[in-house]
Amino acid sequence: MQTIGLVVNLQKKGVRALAGQIVKLLEDRGLAVLMGEDAAVPLAMDRNCVSQDELVRKAECMMVLGGDGTILRTARKVAAAGTPIMGINFGQLGFLTEIDIPDIVPALDNLLAGRYHIDERMMLESHVFRRDEMVSYAVGLNDAVITKGAFARLILLETFVNGEYVSSYPADGLIVASPTGSTAYSLSAGGPLVTPDLNLMLITPICPHTLWARPIAIAPESVVKVVLLSSQAEVMLTMDGQQGFRLQQHDEVVINKAPQKARFLRLKGRSFYELLRKKLREERER
Repeated sequence: MQTIGLVVNLQKKGVRALAGQIVKLLEDRGLAVLMGEDAAVPLAMDRNCVSQDELVRKAECMMVLGGDGTILRTARKVAAAGTPIMGINFGQLGFLTEIDIPDIVPALDNLLAGRYHIDERMMLESHVFRRDEMVSYAVGLNDAVITKGAFARLILLETFVNGEYVSSYPADGLIVASPTGSTAYSLSAGGPLVTPDLNLMLITPICPHTLWARPIAIAPESVVKVVLLSSQAEVMLTMDGQQGFRLQQHDEVVINKAPQKARFLRLKGRSFYELLRKKLREERER
């Protein structure tokens, strides 16, 4: 591994100084470090600056300084190129990050020595059709969420799996999540925790106004279609809580497994259950 891409969330406290230290550590070990203009210019590292396209094309590993949100954005950008991601945690829960700040130096040594493995994660893609025309396409790692706006009104979501009618949910919304996304919004809405090595999708209603509506686990090759029947509320489709598209009555949202996968570089060999115990305990103690 000779070329490392560095993605930096400049809003995180202390990240600027650490980014400089990491660049020096990597360059002292003979590696090239590339950064996008959005990070390189504010950090006065113009020598490392490349375009976003060049960053994705040339980096053999993408090192991310931030939290899970920064990793989600990075995963969408690099998944098609197959670039592995290594996250350094500046966030809170950090389910996707791999390295805590005190462990950076030994982590870099393990990386350069080839002591790591690649963890592949299923991604989702969404298409929105309006009067038989596709008007939106997006890819996400965690989830596709259809949800109402600020007004306290239920929306009605007619839902199909592989063309077979499931239900018309009167609810605040509906989540279609990947296994990785089972620890995100779906969990807050009452969905189950799923180990990331499983291949499946979760359908989780958000505050359904019916007692029988429960989360459903479906096969990974399934195609979920959701038709918005309501007209009186502002409704959005969001991918990973970061990409949004406003829906209209009778829009059809089609969600399925994406052809690309997110790839994460793992050094520690921690189990999902160990991570779950640690992160959920941290959440209780906050």
